[in-house]
Amino acid sequence: MTRLAANLSLMFTEVEFLDRFEAAAKAGFKGVEYLFPYDFPAEQIKEKLDENGLTQVLFDFPAGDWNAGDRGCASFPDRVGEFQDGVGTAVEYAKVLGCDRLTVLAGKATLGVSAITMHETLIENLKFASRAVAGTDATILLEAINTIDISGYSVFRTNQSRAAVEAAGADNVKVQYDIYHMQIMEGDITRAIDVNLDVIGHFQLADNPGRHEPGTGEINYDFLLPYIDSKGYDGWIGCEYVPAGDTVAGLGWAAKYL
Repeated sequence: MTRLAANLSLMFTEVEFLDRFEAAAKAGFKGVEYLFPYDFPAEQIKEKLDENGLTQVLFDFPAGDWNAGDRGCASFPDRVGEFQDGVGTAVEYAKVLGCDRLTVLAGKATLGVSAITMHETLIENLKFASRAVAGTDATILLEAINTIDISGYSVFRTNQSRAAVEAAGADNVKVQYDIYHMQIMEGDITRAIDVNLDVIGHFQLADNPGRHEPGTGEINYDFLLPYIDSKGYDGWIGCEYVPAGDTVAGLGWAAKYL
């Protein structure tokens, strides 16, 4: 059964962040995700989850200075301490929010650091994050992101994310497979899911082009979502898209799943 989680960083932006929990619940969502919770006390977010009967599905580890252009720091050998501190912060939030999916953002390639060094650093940081949640139900996720939206992003194909996850060698480290990003970089989505479902711990969706809701672009979600369900995936699918207009008005595609 397809389970959709609203991404509150991109959806329901007609209202302030803390009001988006109620908006998502009223629209029929049972789960939510977003990029970062860290601008608010964890207890305040937990109140919003409880008030609206929502499950906290996923959020990302701290990713550096987002406003200055950082898109993660997990691959940078000179920022290992920063990443590890961020893991500690995220784990504390996850405990309060009951969240069992935490996403690592590798970051952009940087001058003077080889791809091999960045890959090795990323693997070690995945291992660190894995140990930090050992003994809990939490899963660490690594996402590949397209290099059109984020130029120079260092992990941009499924085989890269899979290789790092396998090298981490831990059952609680998985791939976060974003259909939108991988449609741009690779295409052949159904075959990629077949080949990699054993390491996929979370899906996200948006249509392409435009990163809007399903039905606005070239991806056949009427086929793809039932197909994922038929393969035995029972986790959440995050709706990480930018609504083409009003969020609620654009939810017709999701009515059969909510």
